[in-house]
Amino acid sequence: MSGQNRSTAVMQRRRVAPDSLDYFPTPPFATRALCEFLENVVEEPIDLQRAWEPACGELHMVRPLQEYFADVRASDVHAYGDNELIDFPFIGGMEPQTDWVITNPPFKLAEAFIQTGLRVAGRGVAMLLRGAFLEGQDRYATLFEKTPPDYVLQFVERVAMLEGRLVRIGDLDPFAEKPGTKVSTATSYCWFVWLGNGFERRDTRLRWIAPCRRRLERPGDYPDYSHMLSADAATGGLFERSAA
Repeated sequence: MSGQNRSTAVMQRRRVAPDSLDYFPTPPFATRALCEFLENVVEEPIDLQRAWEPACGELHMVRPLQEYFADVRASDVHAYGDNELIDFPFIGGMEPQTDWVITNPPFKLAEAFIQTGLRVAGRGVAMLLRGAFLEGQDRYATLFEKTPPDYVLQFVERVAMLEGRLVRIGDLDPFAEKPGTKVSTATSYCWFVWLGNGFERRDTRLRWIAPCRRRLERPGDYPDYSHMLSADAATGGLFERSAA
């Protein structure tokens, strides 16, 4: 993959709406880190397997998945572009099974995405979630007590995610309210991974993902917003004003 990735959804929606879809694009290196892990723990080569990304957004996770899997299905509840329109937690029993369900789900719907993934995935489920997802008595009772993940993969370096846009950590955020703001985060993220058929109760193993961002980043991973900045300068502002 070469050249710069140009984002259209962000261009059309520069200010996040109150009823937003909790869309936080995933830096592609984080997906490659998962795939490298799976290559080492899954018996059958993943390049012979199928994956489904059911909260695909603008395909920032789909593209690196395509580097590793034989086929990648992309869907979302919103039409971001080249994706199927599917409300994943409510698909019922109509969708064909896939080998893997891999996504960064909306945090408020994460458990519903996991439970649906466990129904439709034959080989595994991987969810990128905040470390805080491990907490909570209700979640323990409804999910972890019965179907704990095989692995929790903790990133030791920060994975920066911004709502509605993808900008490399440490770079200037062109859509920040305060000019000159660089991307940073205090939030910790982990991959939660369920392996095998049946997903019966098993012990959970903690693994650390060593620093890998610089090694796993590729040209074109991050959208080029320069054309949007030029247009904003001409119209007098970076953010659209809300209607009175």
